[in-house]
Amino acid sequence: MSAEGMEYNAADIKVLEGSEAVRKRPGMYVGSTGERGLHHLVLEVIDRAVSEVLAGRAGSVDVTLTADGGVRVVDDGAGDGESRGPDLEAQLTRFHLGSGPIGRRTTVIAPFHMGLFVANALSSRLTAEVRGEGTRWVKEYARGAEVEQPDAVGPLTGDAGSATGSGTTISFWPDTEIFETTWCSFPVLAERFRQLAFLNRGLAISLTDERPVSGPRRVLFQFPDGVRDFVAALDAEAGACPHAEVFGFEREDVRMEGTMEVALLWGYSRGARIRGFANSLATHEGGTHLDGFRDGVVDAVTAFARERDLPAASDLDARADLIVESLTAVVSVKLDQPEYLGATRTLLGNADVRVCVAEAVREHLGDWFAEQPKRAEEVVDRVVRAGRRD
Repeated sequence: MSAEGMEYNAADIKVLEGSEAVRKRPGMYVGSTGERGLHHLVLEVIDRAVSEVLAGRAGSVDVTLTADGGVRVVDDGAGDGESRGPDLEAQLTRFHLGSGPIGRRTTVIAPFHMGLFVANALSSRLTAEVRGEGTRWVKEYARGAEVEQPDAVGPLTGDAGSATGSGTTISFWPDTEIFETTWCSFPVLAERFRQLAFLNRGLAISLTDERPVSGPRRVLFQFPDGVRDFVAALDAEAGACPHAEVFGFEREDVRMEGTMEVALLWGYSRGARIRGFANSLATHEGGTHLDGFRDGVVDAVTAFARERDLPAASDLDARADLIVESLTAVVSVKLDQPEYLGATRTLLGNADVRVCVAEAVREHLGDWFAEQPKRAEEVVDRVVRAGRRD
């Protein structure tokens, strides 16, 4: 090719803005145009509703997969249309990196955390409704562009597909021009909602599927004991020890600017099942919260063995990896300033978190061992026997 044919200047540059940019490169915003990206789109909308609950402005979230291929997300917040409507409009029509500030009282449900603007742009149709004080604020969009003006009506009538009472409803239809499939998986979404309910004990979240010809199906998730329930469920799913005692605690630490919730049990099967979460997002690659957890467990077990002058105490230093063998645990931290390493936020990097979690686990687990010395001796004995098998 000649140099003349390769000329390039400002006239060749096309600047894409707003929803046009999102629709041109959807994978940059939701990861893919396949099923994975479709579910991320749904989670972007649910992110806002769950954050309303955690902020104390709502009590529950109801998600429905409608028979016509849409998704309806309803929360029961205060729904002051005069103020909440314009705020919601801004989220739907202006690009924000994230649907709002990340903090200990918010969730990071969708890994890309791009907000409602992206969901609006990638939906063939979206309707937003805010209800409160007997009125409704409604706006509709088509592929990110407004098609109706705000409409305040009252009193609320409870039309088909519309919720009554105060709150917010966002109904949207993923665009078939963008996505390879617009069929959301009920099991995939249900498992994510279940996880969210475990990690946020004040949250009640339901999922209804109106698509089956045999009739609607619905699940509701709410767990009063939080991550303790999570650990018990993980252990039961593994068929390990259904009656094992779950140890857990919660703690706030100003040094890491956040809170931690930890639960664990030693089962009777080999292979650790330890899951970490930061602001409700699974950290599959690990991070400082899991490093701190392991540090704390090893220190607590080793300290107990030495204080009791157990015969195995001298062997534990060389068997730190075996101390967490057969552990089932969940470590959930919620931080004002989480430092995720990588674009998908699956590795936590806050250095202070490791120190704080290790210290808390060491202290709380040490107290538990002191209260239940026989149980602690069983743990130490199991570590030693596991080392001999290896």
